[in-house]
Amino acid sequence: MPQPSHAPETAFLNLPKAAEYLGISPNTLYVWRHRRQGPPSFRMGRRVMYRITALDAWVCAQENADSRSNPALNPQAQKPQRRSKASR
Repeated sequence: MPQPSHAPETAFLNLPKAAEYLGISPNTLYVWRHRRQGPPSFRMGRRVMYRITALDAWVCAQENADSRSNPALNPQAQKPQRRSKASR
């Protein structure tokens, strides 16, 4: 009977694998990195790496910052603001 392999899952992804994980092109992730946007990354030797937990946390933060995903940020759900007398 074949033994199941118990290879440990990696906690890090290189740039192409992280882009695949996020469903975006590696070029987009490369540009975000150099603009200091996007998920946090670090160098491991010469390689740029992304921690999977950091990718997941970054995606959650993006969802929470979007008014379509976060009803509390929906401008239509807020009361209309009154104009001050000074701006008339």
